[in-house]
Amino acid sequence: MKTDSKFKVHFSLLLLVIAVLIWSVIKPTEFLTWVAESSPSIVVLIILIAIYRKFRLTTLSYTIIAVLSILTFIGGHYTYSEVPLFNWLQDTYDLTRNHYDRFGHFLKGLSAIVVMEILIRKTLLKRDAWLSGITISIILAIAALYEIVEWLSTKLPYAQKEKEDFLGMQGDKWDAQWDMFLALVGSILALFIFSRLLNKQLKKIKHPN
Repeated sequence: MKTDSKFKVHFSLLLLVIAVLIWSVIKPTEFLTWVAESSPSIVVLIILIAIYRKFRLTTLSYTIIAVLSILTFIGGHYTYSEVPLFNWLQDTYDLTRNHYDRFGHFLKGLSAIVVMEILIRKTLLKRDAWLSGITISIILAIAALYEIVEWLSTKLPYAQKEKEDFLGMQGDKWDAQWDMFLALVGSILALFIFSRLLNKQLKKIKHPN
């Protein structure tokens, strides 16, 4: 794939994400919840746009970032515990909760590919088991940090409704542990499934290793 065609793919992904972002901010269920859920993805997108010419990621990484951003914007619009499709699944299969939050944390494990690419291109780490271990550890650290931020949000002086929507616990006292576990499983599967494709795309890019 030529550089100009890669840019077209990346730009198309950006337009798709922006379209979903615009939709998500129109009459969200709870605006403060939307801000809390969506702002990290918006910050990431701004950074990626700002550094695009100096540090361009692979199409695989941009695709993963687009998927995760869209996932976040959908959750921010409806709140993670009220996404319609997963409400339907809950009702249809008599589930105990809306599982969009769990599904989202599992998919966030895909970000392991983005982390691995950055480590390969910006550090002297070799492509071995240590690299995979460090990548998974970073994902776990990010997942744990997110849970800490959620916990700290309960101490802020805004309405209880927004706190519950942001946490998305749905009465499960083990929600934080489940979220971190699913991010771990997702990251392991992501590395297992997509590492070869990442290496293939990296061969077309000049990097330190």
